[in-house]
Amino acid sequence: MLDKGFTLPEILIATTVFLLMVGGIIAANLFGLQMFQITQTKLNVTTWSRETIEQIAGEIHACNTVWVGNVTTNGVFEGLLNGETQQGSGLLIYPTTSTTNYIVYFVNSSDETFRQIVAAPSGTNTVILADSVTNAMIFAAQDLSGNVLTNNLNNRVIHLTLEFYQPARFMLGADYYKMETSVTRRALQ
Repeated sequence: MLDKGFTLPEILIATTVFLLMVGGIIAANLFGLQMFQITQTKLNVTTWSRETIEQIAGEIHACNTVWVGNVTTNGVFEGLLNGETQQGSGLLIYPTTSTTNYIVYFVNSSDETFRQIVAAPSGTNTVILADSVTNAMIFAAQDLSGNVLTNNLNNRVIHLTLEFYQPARFMLGADYYKMETSVTRRALQ
């Protein structure tokens, strides 16, 4: 009577094929997870960029006055005067004629963050919009041809250039992003 079991070479071959198949499935899943993380990061940055640009553009479109300048280390906005190159790290927006209501966007160079300060009679609120910002001069007042101005013309275009990076994380390298837009006020005085 013959024994109906597997021989040792048959068991070794079957086990090897099974292990190769399981290894391939695990590798495919790890690759899929890595692609998901890369895609998720890019989608989050794209969503954040779109929402931030829409917010800044909307505030500039509807504002009463807008100034390009710099924010000092103690958080005070200093506007640029006529004759100075209209390029700086901060943007001051007065939504109305009241100087108690204002919005300031600026880069804090000490911790490389892009921030928004909203001041109203009810109080002041500071929000960090982005971190790991690599450029210091992000706002410029330009003419319609894209030349940086040296005066406070009423019909200037505000240009925003924000460069930042996503630090390296588990299984992902660092990633660099650049966001640019140009906006002008709708209601000119």
